[in-house]
Amino acid sequence: MNLTLKIWRQKDANSKGKMVDYQISDISGDMSFLEMLDVLNNQLIEKGEEPIAFDHDCREGICGMCSLYINGEAHGPDRGVTTCQLHMRKFKDGDTIYIEPFRAKAFPVVKDLAVDRSAFDRIQHAGGYVSVNTSGNTQDANAIPVQKENADMAFDAATCIGCGACVATCKNSSAMLFVGAKVSQYALLPQGEVEAKERVQNMVKQMDAEGFGNCSNTGACEVECPKGISLENIARMNREYLKATTSTKD
Repeated sequence: MNLTLKIWRQKDANSKGKMVDYQISDISGDMSFLEMLDVLNNQLIEKGEEPIAFDHDCREGICGMCSLYINGEAHGPDRGVTTCQLHMRKFKDGDTIYIEPFRAKAFPVVKDLAVDRSAFDRIQHAGGYVSVNTSGNTQDANAIPVQKENADMAFDAATCIGCGACVATCKNSSAMLFVGAKVSQYALLPQGEVEAKERVQNMVKQMDAEGFGNCSNTGACEVECPKGISLENIARMNREYLKATTSTKD
């Protein structure tokens, strides 16, 4: 395939960026999208030009780092896959492809297509964990009974890889699908009940402090999520937050 690539180039967070056109040829449909960018970068390096910065790590769809906005869609035109799993067969010879970084106030551009998503890390640090008593009185997790339905829903929520597609897709740059998933994976299990109130309050507080918007209720986040995280997790987070912040009288 011969393609025209329109790629966002930005020297650093404080510089003004712009779209730059690149022509690339002889691209195989069996290549992944990142492999195609590798080919382009090799060509740029051979010409003595600055290669395009983009984030990636495992290239197996499980780390969430390969976050690109491709032709107006987070992770591109395929469904249920990350950018590294997107193959060039989804495009046609002669296509023009627009490639941009995820756009959100809380995800500032580092360089070119790479953004700083450490806001998600700070939300996790605020409460996305379970404190365990390791004083010798610990109970084997396998000995704690868990309802099958709850275990399945917790596992589904835990498949969130924190890529930020939900934020990039939402017109309000909301992180509620991400936070809802991280709250749900503990709220559904007995191990997470002890710190449930503090967890949801702390994570929601940190989410707001990072500058993410509120849920737009359009459901675009679920559609673009590479792991298919359900909107039900946002509803569960709202219920958990309501329970945690509403005082009860005996």
